[in-house]
Amino acid sequence: MAAAAAAATSTSTTLIRKPSSISPLPISKITLPFAFNPKKPRSLHISNSRSKPASASSTTASPGTTEKFSFSRFSPDQPRKGADILVEALEREGVKDVFAYPGGASMEIHQALTRSGIIRNVLPRHEQGGVFAAEGYARSSGLPGVCIATSGPGATNLVSGLADALLDSVPLVAITGQVPRRMIGTDAFQETPIVEVTRSITKHNYLVLDVDDIPRIVREAFFLATSGRPGPVLIDIPKDIQQQLAVPNWDVPMKLPGYLSRLPKNPNELHLEQILRLISESKKPVLYVGGGCLNSSEELRRFVELTGIPVASTLMGLGAFPVGDELSLQMLGMHGTVYANYAVDKSDLLLAFGVRFDDRVTGKLESFASRAKIVHIDIDSAEIGKNKQPHVSVCGDVKVALQGINKILESGGAKWKVDFRAWREELNEQKVNNPLSFKTFGEAIPPQYAIQVLEELTDGNAIVSTGVGQHQMWAAQFYKYKRPRQWLTSGGLGAMGFGLPAAIGAAVANPDAIVVDIDGDGSFIMNVQELATIRVENLPVKIMLLNNQHLGMVVQWEDRFYKANRAHTYLGDPSNESEIFPNMLKFADACGIPAARVTRKDDLRAAIKKMLDTPGPYLLDVIVPHQEHVLPMIPSGGAFKDVITEGDGRRKY
Repeated sequence: MAAAAAAATSTSTTLIRKPSSISPLPISKITLPFAFNPKKPRSLHISNSRSKPASASSTTASPGTTEKFSFSRFSPDQPRKGADILVEALEREGVKDVFAYPGGASMEIHQALTRSGIIRNVLPRHEQGGVFAAEGYARSSGLPGVCIATSGPGATNLVSGLADALLDSVPLVAITGQVPRRMIGTDAFQETPIVEVTRSITKHNYLVLDVDDIPRIVREAFFLATSGRPGPVLIDIPKDIQQQLAVPNWDVPMKLPGYLSRLPKNPNELHLEQILRLISESKKPVLYVGGGCLNSSEELRRFVELTGIPVASTLMGLGAFPVGDELSLQMLGMHGTVYANYAVDKSDLLLAFGVRFDDRVTGKLESFASRAKIVHIDIDSAEIGKNKQPHVSVCGDVKVALQGINKILESGGAKWKVDFRAWREELNEQKVNNPLSFKTFGEAIPPQYAIQVLEELTDGNAIVSTGVGQHQMWAAQFYKYKRPRQWLTSGGLGAMGFGLPAAIGAAVANPDAIVVDIDGDGSFIMNVQELATIRVENLPVKIMLLNNQHLGMVVQWEDRFYKANRAHTYLGDPSNESEIFPNMLKFADACGIPAARVTRKDDLRAAIKKMLDTPGPYLLDVIVPHQEHVLPMIPSGGAFKDVITEGDGRRKY
């Protein structure tokens, strides 16, 4: 998975057999699951390794297999509806929870779900809420999330979530109902060509045109979603296929020869030793780790323990290495710490593991790590050299690569011994001189302080989801994440409305965890209807709403670059600006969820403690000033020398 986000190549397959009862249909194109885009090597490129093939089974495995499944509601030779075959196929993949909203073209699937004793449906109140909840489930557990919607508007309401999952490399299987086969292409009621609509925002997708293909397609979908660089896969199933009777064959093999041949291989030991030679020759190395390291946290921590190299994380990589560790530089990039960006700017070796050199990290590409040799390890070959040309690259699983590097270090003795104490002392001085900080104005509650208090009261152990905007950046800066999959946020797409439904998915996947949605008023209201789901399912989701009555991040840019001219960024009632509008407490009350509002800093700690101590869901409306700015800030397209560390909306620029 390539850190936070990049448009991984999408594929689309329409599978057609001619059923005896319908007329022939046109066969569509089948495209390769990876882009073939060879680049001419540049002179600074030392090596670009795609090492000797390993077996597909050594790289990834399908999350569920037929052998593990021991119960069926039907006798082996008993015909059953396609919808029942679909549901049993999901059961065989180990699915326990789905997020499904019914409609005319998916009713058969929902009827089949009621016959399952294994799968629980968590009913969202909007399909976008369902797909974001499935993402929260997947991001917090590492298991593939499953969402289901009907045809037409139900399917198109999944689009933002599918794009988000692709950009952030989240394993997701989305299932949509479709109009009957004979009506496809006739502009039938609630018909949209969702396979075509989602072709560029899914890793792969299917239109099922033979009921006998369902077992294989479901198995392939889960394998594709979870193997290599994870991502979303969509299965579109016409209603007549759902209704058709058939006896399933669970032993049909997958048909993915092209994809399997392109799965990442085990790295060559010579290339790993080449990386270690660069480390031994360097004086100022820095680790730049992203979402691709979430599954290799243990190996990453061991590597840092063996080398003493400081770690800077992307937004998506937070938690892969403990943020509170003395070797952590916290987040780098546009709103990263001064010392993380300083370290990258001054480094002579940049170890880029599971990242994609996103523009919000690099700023001006020519100035990013301009003094450093670059080592890039990533599972997606399309990311190698896409934005920044590495000196050494390995296309493979970061986990396997780190295991190999650690093994060499542990067995090499004095040969690979390194000492970066002088470099760490230089960075510690930067930490002292440029800490993350904020100002307090009277009784007003600084939003950063609210997150600090939450972090203290939860001992840094909560699963935190966010919307998108200033509150998202403050949650990234001021909460000290200890482990991977604690931090759930829409990174690449930046989808407002993500936080609340993502918290639902996290609470379903982690029933014993503290789950907190740190949200902004703009993001929260975009999926506020999911409060009903939280109440009905009695999910213990805590919502800490940082309410500044504005689109805070856009206001910050207005302050900095548009002379504070407000262009539709005020979300309150212009005719009565002294009142909080809308009254978020009434949304909670309408859904039977306890809620409170806090406006004074002195009352904040007790209010957050009450939120955490109250059983079940709770909404805390924290009123914060809209003049606050997220700092530090490197302006878009800027370099480290352009970093802004002072100021807010209380002064003019």
